[in-house]
Amino acid sequence: MLMKTEPQKIVHRPVSFDYAVLRVVPRVERQEFVNVGVIVFCLEHRVLEARVHVDEARLLALWPGLDVETVRQHVQAVVRICEGDESAGAIARLSQRERFHWLISPRSTMIQTSSVHTGICTESDGVVDRLFKQLVLREGVDC
Repeated sequence: MLMKTEPQKIVHRPVSFDYAVLRVVPRVERQEFVNVGVIVFCLEHRVLEARVHVDEARLLALWPGLDVETVRQHVQAVVRICEGDESAGAIARLSQRERFHWLISPRSTMIQTSSVHTGICTESDGVVDRLFKQLVLREGVDC
C-alpha cells in the first residue's frame, strides 16, 4: 500500500541583515546631506547589494558648484564594489563581509554612510528595493 504524502513546504527562517544609507555631503563643514543610496548585507543569504540614485537638483541646491559627474562616478563605484566587479579595484576582490565593512567605515569625505542599522527578513529579495524607496527616493521620482 502506497502512502500519500503531502508536498513539503519550504519554510524560510528569519535572518538578520545590515544596511546603511549612502549619502552625499557636498560641504562637509555644513553637515547637510542628500541620501543617494542604500547598501544591504545579509551574511546568511550571501547578499551584498547597493542601489543608488543621484538627484542632481537636490545636490546642486546644497552646493551649486558641485561636480555632480564626479559624485555619480564615486556612487557607482559603491555598486561595483558590492557586485565584486574587479574594475572597481582591489577592494572589490575582498569577501562580501570585508567589502561591506570597508564601505561603511566612517569617513569625513563627501561620500559617507549612515550608522549601520539591522533588520530581519525571511527572504532577502526585495529588501534593498524597499529600503531604497523608503530612504532615498522622493514621491513621484523615477530613476
